[in-house]
Amino acid sequence: MRRAKVRSLSCRTTEFIYSRAQPGKIGFTKTINAGRYKAGQPNVLTLCGVLMHSSLAVTLTGTPLGLTAAKFWTRTKFKGTLALKRHINPTRVPIETKESYRWLENLRQSIVLVGAPERCVHVGDRESDIYELYCTAQDLGTGFLVRVQTNRLAERPTDAAPHDPAHRVFAQLAAAPWAGRHRITVDQNETTRLQVKFAAINTLPPVGKQKRYSPQVLTYIHALEEDPPPGREPIDWKLVTNLPVEDLSAAAEKLGWYGLRWKAEVFHKVMKSGCRAEEARLETAERLAKFLALIAVVSWRIFFVTMSARAKPDAAPDSVLTFAEITALDRIDASRTRPRLQRPTLAAYLLQIAMLGGYLARNHDPPPGNMVVWRGMTRLHDIAFGISIGSSRRCG
Repeated sequence: MRRAKVRSLSCRTTEFIYSRAQPGKIGFTKTINAGRYKAGQPNVLTLCGVLMHSSLAVTLTGTPLGLTAAKFWTRTKFKGTLALKRHINPTRVPIETKESYRWLENLRQSIVLVGAPERCVHVGDRESDIYELYCTAQDLGTGFLVRVQTNRLAERPTDAAPHDPAHRVFAQLAAAPWAGRHRITVDQNETTRLQVKFAAINTLPPVGKQKRYSPQVLTYIHALEEDPPPGREPIDWKLVTNLPVEDLSAAAEKLGWYGLRWKAEVFHKVMKSGCRAEEARLETAERLAKFLALIAVVSWRIFFVTMSARAKPDAAPDSVLTFAEITALDRIDASRTRPRLQRPTLAAYLLQIAMLGGYLARNHDPPPGNMVVWRGMTRLHDIAFGISIGSSRRCG
């Protein structure tokens, strides 16, 4: 019997870039190639900023429930990764000494907070393709769904020739037959069809870590777009999971779960574009981390209100909005010659918030997005504050 899943934990790392006269007080994120000087020397810039690795809990309908873990850090120096690989194999370095250890830390913190590991699926991009993460998830009794980056070692089939490359995961996955086709929504008005195949492969740990970690039977899913439109790279996803995939419908279900990973990117967009996190003038990394933690709560609520109205448009408005927000919207509507709040539903109230932010509400307009809801909520809170001041009259 398949375990019921109620939420996915979408993990993502983002950068907040700042311009400071003394960048050393904050730290650095990475170096970039900014072209060349007139004399021909390369212009390498080191960006000042803070990195944030967050885990966002999302329901299967796309409603964000909140952050389950977050980690802030900066970098002080860059050792040159490519030069370092010539002397040290990164697969033989303990994961505890790597920066990627944050994926395991967030995984453990999320499970402690949620308290139901069997009902969670941890979704990550190719940066989270870490064998130690797979083993940690297995030990904690939770599921994962990760975009594959590394062509890992696999147990050689019994009928393979001595020089057959079937000891690699990609070779065995390529040999699997296509299971069928599945249609997904790429944009609001665009759908595309994918060829889908899957295979359960006995995956081996890296050579330098085979004494510490044991092999795992993981399921790999390959989804390839059949007819991509011109001007866009075709969708080519290779995913790995420790959950059972027995047929095409189960593989298509996992593709839908992986699509929820973009919710974490939308959440970071609300932080940067809506709450303008990169315009802060704080001078130290510690103060910026505290500010970003506060902004994360505000950004989540904007995201939560927007997606809740899409998931349950007929819900009561007090299930998401506060009493002060509802009262302000009611008073705004009562002042109109033709009231617009005909039904007391969450979708109707969200529409009024979006219109405060500039949403035109025409017949063919898409649903209100996070940015227009952020502008509307900002204005609504100012109005609600004015109402609270006006209602507290003093005598004498």
